[in-house]
Amino acid sequence: MREELPEIKREPTMSIAKKVQRKELTEDCQAWLQGRGISKETATKVGLVSARHWIQALGKETECIMFPYTNEGQEYAYKIRSIEDKGFACSGAPQTFFNVQGVERNDDLIICEGEMDALAFIETGYDSVVSVPNGAVMKVVDGQIDPKEDNKFKFLWAAKKKIEAAARIIIATDADSAGQAMAEEIARRIGKDRCFKIEFPEGCKDANDVLVKLGKDAVDKIVVDCKPWPVAGLYDASHFYEQLDEIYENGMGKGESTGYDNVDELYTVVAGQLTVVTGHPSSGKSEFIDQIMINMAQEKGWKFAICSFENEPRLHIAKLISKYIRKPFFQGSMQRLTHQELQDGKEFVQSNFSFLYQADGSLSSVDSIIERLKIAVLRHGVRGAIIDPYNYIQKARDVSETEWISDVLTKLRVFAQAHGIHLWFVAHPTKMMRGTDGKVPAPKGYDISGSAAWFAKADVGLTVHRPNPSGSPMSEIHVWKCRFSWVGKQGETELEFDVPTSTYRKYVPDEFLDVPNDYNDPDDDDDIRPF
Repeated sequence: MREELPEIKREPTMSIAKKVQRKELTEDCQAWLQGRGISKETATKVGLVSARHWIQALGKETECIMFPYTNEGQEYAYKIRSIEDKGFACSGAPQTFFNVQGVERNDDLIICEGEMDALAFIETGYDSVVSVPNGAVMKVVDGQIDPKEDNKFKFLWAAKKKIEAAARIIIATDADSAGQAMAEEIARRIGKDRCFKIEFPEGCKDANDVLVKLGKDAVDKIVVDCKPWPVAGLYDASHFYEQLDEIYENGMGKGESTGYDNVDELYTVVAGQLTVVTGHPSSGKSEFIDQIMINMAQEKGWKFAICSFENEPRLHIAKLISKYIRKPFFQGSMQRLTHQELQDGKEFVQSNFSFLYQADGSLSSVDSIIERLKIAVLRHGVRGAIIDPYNYIQKARDVSETEWISDVLTKLRVFAQAHGIHLWFVAHPTKMMRGTDGKVPAPKGYDISGSAAWFAKADVGLTVHRPNPSGSPMSEIHVWKCRFSWVGKQGETELEFDVPTSTYRKYVPDEFLDVPNDYNDPDDDDDIRPF
């Protein structure tokens, strides 16, 4: 049976701009454009018109050029630019690519930072050229777009069909830090394996600069010479020198914090990496990753996709809200969260989490999971995802389990690297025997059922373990593999799990609570007790 992808909700229609008295391009506007290398023919082709309009920054009404923005063939907004001085205004709210109507199927799609740059490529002979609606996002942290600016990339989702139908995606944002950070985020969302990067000649900051200073042949040359995004393939060493200089000056740094200082000493979260998570049943491994996601959503503005086969979405959302508010969701001995806190929690989850859910109960293939995660990255700017657990994924019939697991891990690692997301993959261990002390040891990578690839292909491997589930709230976090020393290291630390609120906190031993565990019968097959 063909697996159906989840229904995609239609985005609300865009409001139509109030009419501005516009007219054909005046001679003054044509002269201004010609001074920027743009002919009347190109201006007419994309629908540029003139208008007298008040520009707030200039404090006066002035002669302007209007750049039309369309949605499904209808003009709904205009960017307005003064030709007397650098002043801008809008009629309506541009939310899509400029010139999106000019994009052809199976053509290279060139994405620019401004309308004049798009016109420079069109003047040179390229048709499938667009510009982002509002220039580069200004908030940049460590050379990357601040995650809290993610909602400013909705124009990518609006152009999803055009992007998918393009032969290649060529990104030509400005050469400054904001432009390069925007280029990185666009490539991450679309998939770096599809993207190519334009490099501007020395002394030129953008495509229109190249046209004015060096002419059409130079514009054509930067397109012809565009380079694949550094994901896969062969590159000369100079391709990486800028990154090399960065780590020489500043070091490798660390990944993002988990929210716990003692855990951060062993493990931090890095985009583009795969963490394999294991632990005995009811050990709290899923709860621990949920807690990390809550912490990162609160502190860093990260957005996440959840593919949890063992958690019904409504109950999973209840646990996420409980972690966020730090109060019980259900009635009990502690005061539960209020209706207002419930509403606050709903808004937080809505803003930061998306859910992959098989409503019909059918199994998901790894390819269908990756396809939906791609949509989540493009549409919502997801930066992290969890698949929990692996044994619910539909296995290929014609390969061994060992080979299949290895292939699945390879596909997920490649996807995580291409889209710059961190991926947690939860896997159950084989049933383990008690040691001579009567306790079940913490499982590690080679204890996970099915394949040694769980250890070999993970960037980080960690275990959540409760050595005394009936006698102590203490949970052990074991890091049994860390591929890169700057991310973390092998070791063990402790956290405390609070059952009513489903939250973790730093563990402080209590001599009255931490009693020996005499609850489990050594002959009982049910070695692990739930919380």
